[in-house]
Amino acid sequence: MPNLLAKGRLARWSGVAGVSLVTLTTMAGTVLAAAAEHAPNAAHGGEHASGGLPQLNPANFPTQIFWLALTFGVLYYLMSKKALPRVAEVLEARQERISRDLAKAAQLKEEAEAVLAQVEKSLAGARAEALTLIGQASAEIEANNQARQAALNADLSARLTAAEASIASAKEQAIANVRIASADIARDIASRLAGIDVDSAQAEAAVAAVIEERR
Repeated sequence: MPNLLAKGRLARWSGVAGVSLVTLTTMAGTVLAAAAEHAPNAAHGGEHASGGLPQLNPANFPTQIFWLALTFGVLYYLMSKKALPRVAEVLEARQERISRDLAKAAQLKEEAEAVLAQVEKSLAGARAEALTLIGQASAEIEANNQARQAALNADLSARLTAAEASIASAKEQAIANVRIASADIARDIASRLAGIDVDSAQAEAAVAAVIEERR
């Protein structure tokens, strides 16, 4: 494809150069013809001159036309065989370089898009994995907290039961001690005030009855 474009440009440049040479040749012929028309008048008016301008002398027109055609032919040959192919090569090399750069840019764009898609996929996977781990950690923490709370409640209940039992035992022991001490005091009072010797069992029963009434 670049070769076809270069050949097309070369043909276009060759056509332009040919048209330019033909145009210049036609213009030169027109100028020479106009000079030939004015040459007789110039010759009659300048008999005492030294012959006028050589390029306006009709006798020199064939030679001038020959050299003009030869010069333009050489220029046309140089342009079509030397300059224009070189220009076509430069344009072709430039077009190839541009095509390579565009292809490389498209390849780099595709690679960048692929890398970006892979990065986004990795980020999405990492985000999902992080959310899963956070959920698992939260569930484990909640389960541990519930287990610790249950264990704490059970321990507190056991301690409370033990404390209540200990309090009840201490209370019963204290009541028993009070009953015994009260029975002894009552026997001593009855003996001292009334001179009555009260049996220990009777004294304790009386004290127990009084304690039961006060509860």
